[in-house]
Amino acid sequence: MKKQVYSNVLPVYTTYKCSPPVSNHTKATLTLKSFEDGGDGGGPSKCDNHYHSDDEPLAALSTGWFNKKARCFKYIDIHGNGKSVKAKVVDECDSTTGCDAAHGYYPPCHNNIVVASQAVWKALQVPLSQWGEIEIFRSDA
Repeated sequence: MKKQVYSNVLPVYTTYKCSPPVSNHTKATLTLKSFEDGGDGGGPSKCDNHYHSDDEPLAALSTGWFNKKARCFKYIDIHGNGKSVKAKVVDECDSTTGCDAAHGYYPPCHNNIVVASQAVWKALQVPLSQWGEIEIFRSDA
């Protein structure tokens, strides 16, 4: 008979308060989430406390790049898969906390993350089978 072992140890995640400096060609990782009510992104956006349509090119930035809402409603250029798209920043990908309802039970973001709506992935013409995470370059528009 196998003995079941239970652990009370919670996972430990690295947290960040800063992000790499932004240039006209800053390397980043693009991830996918829903910005809609009932989607997988947790709560409403930090910029306006509202949900947004995934049919719009939207982005959330790691805490350092989000810069205490300084990037709210500004556009960034995202370059990936040989294509480019402008996306409006409406949210933060929190690099300091996570694993709770407000963060969709995701762990804290790394410091170089751009989270994007489906519209961004479509504009970059990334095949659906590859949606999830890709390396990109980003800049301020």
